[in-house]
Amino acid sequence: MSWNPDGPGRRRSAMTTDPTEVQLLAALRAGDRGAAETLVAASYRTIYASLYRLCGGDGELAADLTQEAYRRAWASLGRFQGEARFVTWVYRIAYNAFLNHVRRPRRLVPLDDEAPVTDPGPDLEEELLLGRESDRLRRAVLALPEDLRFTVTARFWGERSVADIADGEGITPAAVRKRLKKALHLLALALEEDSP
Repeated sequence: MSWNPDGPGRRRSAMTTDPTEVQLLAALRAGDRGAAETLVAASYRTIYASLYRLCGGDGELAADLTQEAYRRAWASLGRFQGEARFVTWVYRIAYNAFLNHVRRPRRLVPLDDEAPVTDPGPDLEEELLLGRESDRLRRAVLALPEDLRFTVTARFWGERSVADIADGEGITPAAVRKRLKKALHLLALALEEDSP
C-alpha cells in the first residue's frame, strides 16, 4: 500500500497480478472473442447472482442488467487499467447499472388478462414470511448511504473479498471493514425499527 494524497483511508490500488487475467485482457483488447468469452464465463455467475439479490429475486431483470454491465464494460475497456480484478470492475459497473435502473421512472403496463389463481399449498405462509424478511432486508440495504450500500452488496451479495473491494474502491482493507461495521450497525437499527 502506498500513501495517497487524496486523503486518509484512501490508497492507490495495486494492479491486477493474475497473469491469466492480464493475458486475457490483452487478447480482448486485440479483438480476441475467445478471451471475452473466457472472462465472461469466469465472472458471469458472480455478477448475475449479485444483481439477482439486488433485484429482489427478479431473474429476468438481473439477466438484463448483467448483459448491460458487460456491454458497458466492453464499451469502456480502454479505460480499464487493471487497478482491480476484472470481476470487481464489472461488479462496480453492474452495481451502477442497477442504481440507474432503480432511479429510472417506471412505466405502468396494463394487465389485459388476470393470472389464474392456484392452490397456494401448505408452505405458502412460510414462503411469504421469508419473502417479507428478504424484502425488508433489501429495502434496508438500499436505504444505506451509497458508500456503505456498495460495500455491503459487494461483500455479501457479490461475495467479493475485503481486499477486492478495497482495490476496486481505492481504499484500505481497514476502511472497508470500518464501512462494513457501520453498515451492519445501521442495518440492525433499521430492521429493528421496521420489525412487526
